[in-house]
Amino acid sequence: MATEQELNKSNSLHKEFQTLLDKDFKDRKLKENEIIKATVTEITKNFVVVDCKAKMEGMIPVEEFKNDDEFQKLKVGSQIDVYLERIESFKGEIIISRDKARKMKAWKKMEKVFETQEEMTGYITGKVKGGFIATVEGLPCFMPSSQIDVRPLKKIDHLMNTPVKVIATRIDKNRGNVCVSRRAVLEKSKNAEITEALKNIKEGDVVENAIVKATTDWGIFLDINGIDALLHVSDLSHGRVKKPSDLVTIGQKLKVKIIKIDEKTNRVSASVKALTEDPYANIDKKYKVGEIYEGEVTKIMDYGCFVKIEEGIEGLIHNSELDWTNRNIKPSKVLSVSQKIKFKIVNIDKETKRISLSYKAVLENPWDKIKNMIGKEVKVKVNNITDKAIFGELADYGLSGMLHYKEISYNENVDNLKKFKKNDLINVKIIEIKDDKIRFSKRALDKDPLDFFKDNNKKVGDIITTRIHEVLKTGVKVAIDKDKKLIVTIRKADLAKDSADARPEVFSPGNALDAKIVDLDLKLRKIKLSVKAAQIDEEKTLIQKFGENATKSGATLAGIFKQAMGKGKKGKKDK
Repeated sequence: MATEQELNKSNSLHKEFQTLLDKDFKDRKLKENEIIKATVTEITKNFVVVDCKAKMEGMIPVEEFKNDDEFQKLKVGSQIDVYLERIESFKGEIIISRDKARKMKAWKKMEKVFETQEEMTGYITGKVKGGFIATVEGLPCFMPSSQIDVRPLKKIDHLMNTPVKVIATRIDKNRGNVCVSRRAVLEKSKNAEITEALKNIKEGDVVENAIVKATTDWGIFLDINGIDALLHVSDLSHGRVKKPSDLVTIGQKLKVKIIKIDEKTNRVSASVKALTEDPYANIDKKYKVGEIYEGEVTKIMDYGCFVKIEEGIEGLIHNSELDWTNRNIKPSKVLSVSQKIKFKIVNIDKETKRISLSYKAVLENPWDKIKNMIGKEVKVKVNNITDKAIFGELADYGLSGMLHYKEISYNENVDNLKKFKKNDLINVKIIEIKDDKIRFSKRALDKDPLDFFKDNNKKVGDIITTRIHEVLKTGVKVAIDKDKKLIVTIRKADLAKDSADARPEVFSPGNALDAKIVDLDLKLRKIKLSVKAAQIDEEKTLIQKFGENATKSGATLAGIFKQAMGKGKKGKKDK
């Protein structure tokens, strides 16, 4: 058994050790929520054990080291940064985190590099909506899909979990969000290469071996000594080019001239046509407006045909210049590609490099044959009947014209259109040719009922005798001529002076009716008759003849009529 002296000595040593230990921990000055240095003392299957100079060693899960290649380099004695959450938990353990230390350190670094736009190394670890998760210095960042490469990528498997260079493009301190871009790094590197390569070329240089990389409908992309250049479709040829792919193939070498270098965007424009003389420069000396030349049809569009006049010079024949009889004819029905034709030059616009041609100008003009046929009777084949007119083709000429329903008969009844059908041959008279349009008239072949007024020398103010043709609720229709081809409506208000006598029902078809011509326009075919006006004129005539002084003495119109009748009888008796 230990003596009392030995026990006292042991207790004294223990207290001395505890005092030294407490003093040592006090000098270490560990603070929570800060990054501290730790030394690796042991690496197990699940944990990395580190000495933080605390009362006990800390343990960090291996998963916190697996985001990059740090774990492979880790060994006993390595010093690492850890985040101290708590010096001592309720179990007496120290709580530390390698992952949080890296994130805090990465965030501080991220704030600095965001200002300087320095490049950092990151790992694309997952895919999310609209982009990807890129872990940079242990900090999860968002990389939009558009920022992963300079061109859209169908697959990114080769980039997953591999080191990639990125630049921070946006930082949200409040939310702790960071956006990064791999594309910005690639473009930065590419621009540096292009800037260096552009020092070797200048505007006006001729490049012998420009390689075709890609073609589009609007141009060709070229590789000129590692520099991307655009050859626009308008710079391929002095003539018109439908598709660049019809002229070149991928990988083909072209001789081009550098026409523009944009120093701000590093864009290079090239041209093939700049290597040759502009054929439009002296075109007004080679070709004259109004002259006839020969060419080859190169392209047919919905609106016309393009004709090659010579190498690099083309003209357009519009639809309206293809055929004399049809201004909107389909071009493919008249001409075909590669067909050799004659044409007349209508217009040359040197500034816009446009030449207008006419194909129909070299053909016989059927309009010249009929220009003196106004007033002549012709045969027309009915092609179409609308709700207002008949359209027919003039036999032997191939020209079409219109027969309006008002020109079918003098009664101007739209129902007359029902008397005809397609392919009927009808006799008509040409009454007008204007602006390549023909107007026909069928009624012009018959005698005009309005000639009644010319033949009988009737004019406005004359009284004529008519026959009631039809009684209406609003008036009566009367026939002026014997053949009843000239029918005029007299309104109810014009049937009599007294309203009681102006009722249409008191009249009967066939009765004679005297009426006055109050309006007559033979050109507009306008006639207006009035029985009332005729009666008023008759009264005035009787008053003037028999009652010049009767009105002064207070005599009535009825008395004047009786007096006139009495004088007439007395005169007969005396006689």
